[in-house]
Amino acid sequence: MNKVSIVGAGRVGAATCEQLARTGLAEIVLIDVAEGLAEGEALDQAQALAIEGIDCRLTGTQDFRELTGSDLIIVTAGSPRKPGMSREDLLHRNSEIVASVAEQIAIRAPDSMVCVVTNPVDVMTFLVQKKTAFPSERVFGQAGVLDSGRFRLFMAREMAVSVKDVTAMVLGGHGDTMVSVPAYTTVSGIPVTERMPSDALDRITRRTREAGAEIVGLMKTGSAYRGPAAAAVQMALAVLLDTKRVMPVSAYLSGQYGVHDVYLGVPARLGAGGVEEVLELLLSPQELCDLQASATYYREQNSKLRV
Repeated sequence: MNKVSIVGAGRVGAATCEQLARTGLAEIVLIDVAEGLAEGEALDQAQALAIEGIDCRLTGTQDFRELTGSDLIIVTAGSPRKPGMSREDLLHRNSEIVASVAEQIAIRAPDSMVCVVTNPVDVMTFLVQKKTAFPSERVFGQAGVLDSGRFRLFMAREMAVSVKDVTAMVLGGHGDTMVSVPAYTTVSGIPVTERMPSDALDRITRRTREAGAEIVGLMKTGSAYRGPAAAAVQMALAVLLDTKRVMPVSAYLSGQYGVHDVYLGVPARLGAGGVEEVLELLLSPQELCDLQASATYYREQNSKLRV
């Protein structure tokens, strides 16, 4: 059985743990430095799953030695957003936490894959790769799967169709520099540009960019966690089952789209080898310009890190 370790037992980590445990596909270790938090969360979840008749191998701990033998590590540790904060406001606060986690991963689980969820995710993924010195294909970030899901939801509601029939792809950073790609957004194969005016499409794109902040503003004392967890689990299953799913992930770019040495949301084939291929879409000149501008922004953010 595969072993998955989730670092961070806050709302996102706990929700990720619960959703993944329901699949029964992996032994799961939930780790958090807060005394008793991971242990209590894991025990509560295991009892709930037992009531539902679901067998699971789930433990909680403070001990990073339990990372040993992990096939996949999902990093959710860090501070959540609060009202008025951008994802980038979390950079300095979360970079110290994530750097220390990356050091433990490098020591305890040198052969693992790492999926980063902590915000600002494109920067934190870059940090984890530099701190672990893992091959870049083994370190990737979760963002585009969540953003594409949000985009699909808003699109489906706008057009009064099932979300199952909407296919969407968003690129770029997980934040204000996100780039929607209308040419690759369809409803049962029909290009959305044939069914929706450009102003409505622009409005949905803006709402998707601001979706995280919208939830933070409504919840007041928390941020989104079920959506990020669902997206992280979808990525984890692609790796654990080697499904070769093509999905937008924060992946290292080494010349694709004219971008070098930065992690950014792009479509990639995800499987047992991690990011096995970055797919280069045929973008319009404006879309390519926007994507490269997003890369420039995150390269500037990366320069603020101590790596």
